Amino acid sequence: MEDYPANLMEFNERFATEQACREYLFGLRWPEGVVCPRCAGTRAWATRRGLWHCSGCGHQVSLTAGTIFQDTRKPLRMWFQAMWWVCSQKTGASAVGLQQTLGLGSYQTAWTWLHKLRRAMIRPGRDRLEGLVEVDETYVGGREAAVIGRGAKDKALVAVAVEKDGRKIGRIRMGLVGGFSAAALCQFVRESVKPGSTVRTDGLRSYLALPAHGYIHDRILQKEHQATASELMPGVHLVASLLKRWLLGTHQGRVSREHLGYYLDEFTFRFNRRKSRHRGKLFYRLAQQSVAVAPVPYNAMVGGSTQGLTSNI
Repeated sequence: MEDYPANLMEFNERFATEQACREYLFGLRWPEGVVCPRCAGTRAWATRRGLWHCSGCGHQVSLTAGTIFQDTRKPLRMWFQAMWWVCSQKTGASAVGLQQTLGLGSYQTAWTWLHKLRRAMIRPGRDRLEGLVEVDETYVGGREAAVIGRGAKDKALVAVAVEKDGRKIGRIRMGLVGGFSAAALCQFVRESVKPGSTVRTDGLRSYLALPAHGYIHDRILQKEHQATASELMPGVHLVASLLKRWLLGTHQGRVSREHLGYYLDEFTFRFNRRKSRHRGKLFYRLAQQSVAVAPVPYNAMVGGSTQGLTSNI
């Protein structure tokens, strides 16, 4: 049963104490009772230090161990406030905004928290898209003077899949792809779309391999139509345009290549829940997934390249 506050007033009343936050998190992580991560035992008792001692193997585990909250020095109540604030920002959340809202001492802390939460926005094993799905690619990144479109070198290539129901847009999926090869694009489709669905693409030959993977391929050759590409596949072009506008408006377009995938996850999380009547339901989903995602320390987040994409998106 989904359990969440309907509005800010209910949120403040329900999570007024640290203990209330711990009890809520306990229910999300162990709805049937404590489960030992080492032996899967279900009999445990609480220690004075707030740990759970497994009666079977003697292993001790904390409520936050193995979640995005692991090793945090801040109270869970502040994390809950951060999650509620993130879910309340319809246009997206920035590290500066979170830092100012919670009064965090450093930008680094706010940035780290947001990236931990972004990692929890995509549920492992989520359902794939189905029915009629439009698939296309778009570039995200800096402007190159001599190269436009396919072949640009200093931009990130993003694949986009959009469910269509007549003129309506359903759920979406996004992902970084390594190029226009059949292997790269068909892998994205396999991860995003349920076999047996109809996948509508442009004339790129890489998609010709889709039937071999169990899909019905609806290939549209623009040269055979008077309409523009955005008119032939309006859903995927609209979503790609909204993504670029969101990156530019919320993040001023300065998103590093290393972390772009997590920004795509945030956009997908928000877009697929755009019709939700209660912000509390988004909070519930984010909290639920936060206890199912493995912790990622700050050093691991910044261990790769820090090259950024320019603001000309």
